Amino acid sequence: MKILYFDCFAGASGDMVLGALVGAGVDANELIDRLALLDVHGYEISFEQVDRSGIGATYARVRTAHEHHHRHLADILKIIDTSRLSAGVKERAARIFQRLAEAEARVHNLPIERIHFHEVGAIDAIVDVVGACVGLEMLGVERCASSPLHVGSGMVEMAHGRFPVPPPAVVELLRDAPVYATDIIGELVTPTGAAIISTVCESFGALPAMRVSATGYGAGTREYKNFPNVLRVIVGETEGGATLASSKGVTEKLLMIETNVDDASPQVIGHVMERALERGALDCYFTPVQMKKNRPGVLISILCAPADGESMLELLFAETTTLGVRSYEVARRALEREMMPVETEFGTINMKVARYDGRINSATPEYEECRLAAYKVHLPLRIIEAAARAAFARAVKS
Repeated sequence: MKILYFDCFAGASGDMVLGALVGAGVDANELIDRLALLDVHGYEISFEQVDRSGIGATYARVRTAHEHHHRHLADILKIIDTSRLSAGVKERAARIFQRLAEAEARVHNLPIERIHFHEVGAIDAIVDVVGACVGLEMLGVERCASSPLHVGSGMVEMAHGRFPVPPPAVVELLRDAPVYATDIIGELVTPTGAAIISTVCESFGALPAMRVSATGYGAGTREYKNFPNVLRVIVGETEGGATLASSKGVTEKLLMIETNVDDASPQVIGHVMERALERGALDCYFTPVQMKKNRPGVLISILCAPADGESMLELLFAETTTLGVRSYEVARRALEREMMPVETEFGTINMKVARYDGRINSATPEYEECRLAAYKVHLPLRIIEAAARAAFARAVKS
């Protein structure tokens, strides 16, 4: 499983998250192209390499025209929902802004529909949040975790006046997350950064066990003496319940969670699958079954790592009417996989290559990359996929 760890020793902001993801391997030009699917205007985004106390980092610069109005949650959710972004990006970005609105509502003691955003409602914050969701999707991250967050100290000027660091909305967003302050003066965790990390991260603490594959540093705007104002992300693979690894694949101990329902609508069942995959399920599928009193029903099956079992149980009890859920351990043999980029006349496409005993077993073009290329050149998706497969065949033969 691919995991991304936010190392927040200097806090976090939206632009730091963007810069760190690019530093960890997200292609900046492709990220900009995908952000265009948001269908909003009046901004420019660029990435540059900077030095922060001796650490080379990526600075994400989002330039926008001055806006004279504030947005409510419904306005932002409409922008996201009507965009051409993938369903996964839309869902995650919407959750981030929903969480942000709930925090603001608690701070101001107002109904959520009356909350209007100031700094975080601006186009640059929308680009930061959506860009972070796009970057996580591009990296193929399946789970996020975070270190305790260094929040800074002192006072900060905001739309409502002068407030202590961390400001009230950040405190609400980081409720139940470990935080700390030092003698570093300044707002190290912004509302946008807090909203992103508190929403996408499933756990907070020490760096989890993983095989590190990439790191990235996202630069903050301020520079301090002898203190690198950067957000570090560490990307790697964690085997979860793996018991045996060889050239013929990895045998893993996983958990199968199942329940039968006969009174749920198709919309609810589909929603359960989306939420299960979002929470880290390795697979989710439905089987038609005949239940008591000859009622047609659905068997919901969720395959996950043992550590995610409780989360999946909570999901099924919360989202369905089931009164009981079964779980049992299963063994899965997973083939060795890698991403191999190939050059086509439509641009670079990654192939997901699976190997068995060192030999190529299968190679599949990445769907989202093919879809984006097809959209750009106004050609059928199958033509882009065929071009990627042909390029892969040439690369293998050479």
